[in-house]
Amino acid sequence: MPSNSRTLVYRPPGARRPLRPVGQLPAGLAEPEATGWRRLVQALLGLLLPPRCLGCARRGTLLCRTCWQLMPWLPSSVCARCAGRRWPGERCPACPRLAAELTAVRAACSYAGPVRSAVHALKFRAARQAAPVLGALVRESLRQRPLRADLVVPVPLAPARLRRRGYNQAALLAAELGRSLGGPLELDVLGREDRPAQRTLGAAERWANLRGAIHCRAPTRVRGRRVIVVDDVMTTGATLSACAEVLAAAGARHVFGLVVARTL
Repeated sequence: MPSNSRTLVYRPPGARRPLRPVGQLPAGLAEPEATGWRRLVQALLGLLLPPRCLGCARRGTLLCRTCWQLMPWLPSSVCARCAGRRWPGERCPACPRLAAELTAVRAACSYAGPVRSAVHALKFRAARQAAPVLGALVRESLRQRPLRADLVVPVPLAPARLRRRGYNQAALLAAELGRSLGGPLELDVLGREDRPAQRTLGAAERWANLRGAIHCRAPTRVRGRRVIVVDDVMTTGATLSACAEVLAAAGARHVFGLVVARTL
């Protein structure tokens, strides 16, 4: 950039303060410095299998600067409790459907554009490398609205789906975010029965599908603690509500949801 030009700053709609200069990726998305043989291996792999951008599939990086500039950050005008769209002066239409035990939900972006592509890659194309990228987006949003936990747990994946996929994407994201949230990560606190996938169901069916499907395996680790439940996307809030209900029944003091993206 020429020295006499003004620094362009990307401002999400309604943001309280500017984020990063355009084109500058957060530190969490930068490739770690390699030394010795690791640098040689990375160079060879980069020549043979250069990474593709999770947003636009362009070769060379996991998230290109163009997609970073197009990131659909949530504006500050969303509901403070459910992160959903709320018009000024009107009652939030989504909050009444959430479980009373769910204190609040935080989300970094709307479920669109490069975020949607990256989430799909993580969930359905075995792109585990998307987890650090998505985790960096959430950490970037937490710079403006910090959130602290006594315990961090991922939304559980049903056993049959876990066997097919080979990993729980919510657990990968929770591992990326645990240090930023301050609390220890517990992967086995929540369990889940095999039920039809939520994405295949309508809004009303999602709530019924989860009734009794999630349970707390370790009440003693939850009792009296402030718990943050991590997931990739919030649509109706049924999954986070079900988790909050069982955690509160086990004695959790407060339950917050933290997701990468929110459908609006």
